[in-house]
Amino acid sequence: MNFTELHNQSKPLLIANVWDAASAIMAQQSGYQAMGTSSAAIAAMLGYEDGQAMSFDELLYIVTRIQSVSNLPLSVDVEAGFGSTAEEITTHLKRLAQLGVVGINLEDSRVVNGVRQLDDAAAFTHTLQKIRKALNEESYQLFLNIRIDTYLLNHELALQETLLRGRLYEAAGADGIFVPCLTLVKDIETLTKELNMPLNVMCMPGLPTFERLGEIGVSRISMGNFVHSALQSKLKDLMLLIQSQQTFAGVFIDESSR
Repeated sequence: MNFTELHNQSKPLLIANVWDAASAIMAQQSGYQAMGTSSAAIAAMLGYEDGQAMSFDELLYIVTRIQSVSNLPLSVDVEAGFGSTAEEITTHLKRLAQLGVVGINLEDSRVVNGVRQLDDAAAFTHTLQKIRKALNEESYQLFLNIRIDTYLLNHELALQETLLRGRLYEAAGADGIFVPCLTLVKDIETLTKELNMPLNVMCMPGLPTFERLGEIGVSRISMGNFVHSALQSKLKDLMLLIQSQQTFAGVFIDESSR
């Protein structure tokens, strides 16, 4: 089953979001069907703020390490594409495809002077059209999962704006849409009924169960950076415990209970 077909199963595709080779190994050993990188987790691992503060070459290196330890299909979060033009973004996507990457997430917002803001829908659509055309001309098979940041940025007409952008992006060559921070069942149902593309939702407080998401038409579920953040929180607790107790006993608690 190829990556596109994984979006058309009886249950939503659960993506394991990874950030390095070790997390990729864990994802494969845990039986996931596919992986996706988390840009926020990779940025945090490298000591950057999220929002393209790292370079594309740094991202590319992490992707090569992930690819070296796993044969699971990999989709890469390229944020806003690490370029200001369709040509620059396309060049980056081709480099990823040449590594064996099967899909990407591309955002319709970007961080400007520390503030994330939505791109103009028409301008982003034009860029997406050019990217898809250029990829098709050289027969690059990449699943373009387009992230719509209306809910993330609390747009006052989030559902209507998401529908508008979703229709534009579908016509421009998107294969799927990703709407982070979307949790309302009625909104999810509207999007899955009105748009003819797989819908990707993300780990959030209040997100319906995976079974319920499948019932209302969701095709793909991802973790974002939340698993990485949870692990970092546990690491901090352990480091503090070692410092406060002046012993390594706390490191071996879980081991001794097995």
